[in-house]
Formats: sequence, C-alpha cells, structure tokens
Amino acid sequence: MRPTLAILHVPDCPNLAPMLAHLRQVTDLPIATQEISTTSEAAAAGMSGSPTLLVNGVDVFADPGQAGYGPACRIYRDQDGAVVPVPSVAQLRQALATAELTAWRNRAHPRDPAEQAVHRAILRAFVDTGRPPAHSDLDPVTEGSGRGTTEILTALHDLDAIRLDRAGRIAVAYPFSATPTRHRVWIGGGVVVHAMCAVDALGIAAMLGSPTRIESADATTGQPIAVTMAAGRTSWSPTAAVVFLGARSGSGPSATCCCDDVNFFADQTTARDWAAHQEVSGQILTQADAEDLGTRLFGTLG
Repeated sequence: MRPTLAILHVPDCPNLAPMLAHLRQVTDLPIATQEISTTSEAAAAGMSGSPTLLVNGVDVFADPGQAGYGPACRIYRDQDGAVVPVPSVAQLRQALATAELTAWRNRAHPRDPAEQAVHRAILRAFVDTGRPPAHSDLDPVTEGSGRGTTEILTALHDLDAIRLDRAGRIAVAYPFSATPTRHRVWIGGGVVVHAMCAVDALGIAAMLGSPTRIESADATTGQPIAVTMAAGRTSWSPTAAVVFLGARSGSGPSATCCCDDVNFFADQTTARDWAAHQEVSGQILTQADAEDLGTRLFGTLG
C-alpha cells in the first residue's frame, strides 16, 4: 500500500500551485486537496498553516515550535535555513521516501500477542548473543498459545517482521541479520550484531537505549565509516558522511526491495555516484535525518 497525499489550504492560497508543482516532480501518486476556512476546521484536519502536506494523515513537516493550528500562511525553511513558501523538490522527495519506508515497517509490527512474544524473544536473542534463536529455543515462548513455533514464525515471515531462509531458519529480524553484512554494530561494547542496512544500524541504539558503535564502509569506495551513539550524542567519522535512502521498483519484503540500497557513504559525491551507477532512485539523508529515521523505525521495539 503506497502513501496517501493530501494538501490542506486556505481559499485562494497563492502557494497551493507551487506545492502541487513540486510534488508532481516527485511522485505520480494522487494528491487530494482540502480547503480550510476556520481555526476549528484547521485543528480538526491537522493544518498548521497553508499549505500543509499530509502523508498518510501525518504532517511530514511538523515543527514542534509552531504556534498551533490555523488558517494562515505557512512558513517553511529550505535546506539552508532560508524562509520559503513551500518545501523544495529535494525536501519533498526525502519526506515521501521516509514516510513510505516508515509506513512499510510499521505495517510489519505484529499485533497478535503470541506473535509479539516470539518477535521480542527473537530480537532479544540477537541482542544477547548476536545470533537468532533456534526453533527449540522459542518453544517455551509459544507453549500455551495454541499455536506451534513454526506456525508463528511463518506468520511473522508473511508479515515481514522477520525473514526465514529456505530451510525455515531465521535469517532476518529487522534490524538484525543472521549473516554478515557491511554494517557491524557493537552493543554496549560487548555483543556484535550485523544490521540489514545503514538506517537499521542507526536504529539499534534507540531500540535498546544502549550505546552502540557502528562500523561500515562507503558502498562506492570502501572507505571505513564509523558512527558512535552514546548518552544521546552521536559522532560520525568521516564528518561528511551521509546515508543514501533508496529502493528498487517493485514490491516485496524490505530485505529484498530496499535494504541493499540504504547505505553509508563518506560524502554526498560518492553517494550520488553510487546511485547513478546502480540506477537506484532515492534521497541522500543528512546525519540528523538518518538518525531520526532510525529512531522512528525502531525506537518503539525495545
């Protein structure tokens, strides 16, 4: 399911047309528009000034410092901090890519209590040992649920909360990989795990509330990249490092469609070169944006 887009605006808003024009450069999704005339209508619809873009009903440019809802012109800031009437094409592209990935992963969260319990046990095994549990390790968790371990693991696989290999073994439990990847993560200076992608690696600290050190490499040059996250502070080396958020066309599990295309790069130039060579569409994320996305995806799993 792809994102839904809606623009909330006041009557005769001069910035509605530029917002629509920028969005049409980014996506071919249908874009609904809704006219808002009163403060009560703005509050009910979630409009923080005109125009407001909602992606899946969420204001993707929400600013905690904004002064509430209202039918007035909205002020945006571009990548350089300058005041602009609408977000840039690059800002919109990043917002939509982030929203789509967030919605994709949120849909994969198990809701069934037995599936939740097994999912938590799998994640805990990775954190404690760096490896996935065997089926027999999960039997005590599924006992009394009325469902067998294999049945629940299959349900989690179908949900894309985990991935099973052809032998039915746990190969992936986002953000963790059972096999080595280019993204190694030290948890609290002890256990070493492998993350499925750069954003997954960044989300582990938020998920666990523990310090982590990520060691990866530029996907173009092989230059080492390290990210240390501890006590609410993050240190990147090299300091110009970025994350490229990309996805192949088509549908399927995250492990197949996007994980290979979400990587660290030493700088924006190598990220652009890699994306052009691989013919992958996507967006370069700043360090702050990449950290925020990791937190949004995995901060609720701990």
